[in-house]
Amino acid sequence: MENGSARIRVPKTSELVADQIRAQIVRGELKEGDSLPPEGTLMASLGISRPTLREAFRILEAENLISVVRGSRSGARVHQPSTELVSRYAGYLLEAQGTTIADLYAARLAIEPTVVRWLATAKGKTPGMPQLKQVLAELGQMMQDERYEEFIDNVSRFHQTVVEAAGNKTLSFMSRMLLNLARTHQNDYQRRHPRTTEDRLKSLRVGYKSYDKLVTLIEAGDVEGAVSHWRLHLRNANETWATRGEGERIVDSLHG
Repeated sequence: MENGSARIRVPKTSELVADQIRAQIVRGELKEGDSLPPEGTLMASLGISRPTLREAFRILEAENLISVVRGSRSGARVHQPSTELVSRYAGYLLEAQGTTIADLYAARLAIEPTVVRWLATAKGKTPGMPQLKQVLAELGQMMQDERYEEFIDNVSRFHQTVVEAAGNKTLSFMSRMLLNLARTHQNDYQRRHPRTTEDRLKSLRVGYKSYDKLVTLIEAGDVEGAVSHWRLHLRNANETWATRGEGERIVDSLHG
């Protein structure tokens, strides 16, 4: 008797096989670059047919967890879940929902000062802090060598490393997604609003000094000073990128 109750869907055998292999990949039992056993071996060990196995492979390929070279005898090759891939898909979702540039930068303003507070409270004594100082040193060398385009390409790396220095994996993932979308918008903005070389260099020098000051404040344990400084830095940046009606634009996840 149905009485309007939902019917229970029984998973297909191919889905169960894909679940089993996926679990091994996510748990780390199968590593990046490992090869799955040949089809014949898997069919025998799992007690399934070739069409069922290949359907399971198609499911995992669609998730980018394996790649199959047609005609190869070596079996399917394993891939670990990709932060970049998931971040890109999340970007598609934000764009489909009509997320604006202003919304994007507001989210960054909510995350980074909070992370800076944690870092300064610990006086920079976190496992990720040496990497942040290394990125800062590399940016300084780029400025000294006048490798300005390379400096620009690494600005988002500094922001990401700030977040990663706190060791919170959830915020690190969210930050990476936001930075990817922000970088796409900034590249597009600069194409539409070109600046003189002098203006760009001035902006880069100011930016580098701000990064250096942030690290100094963190290591000094000046919690409120570090948070205030970084909040002001982000607000100034947001005003630059979200002016002239930019804030109302929908994020673009498809073009770099």
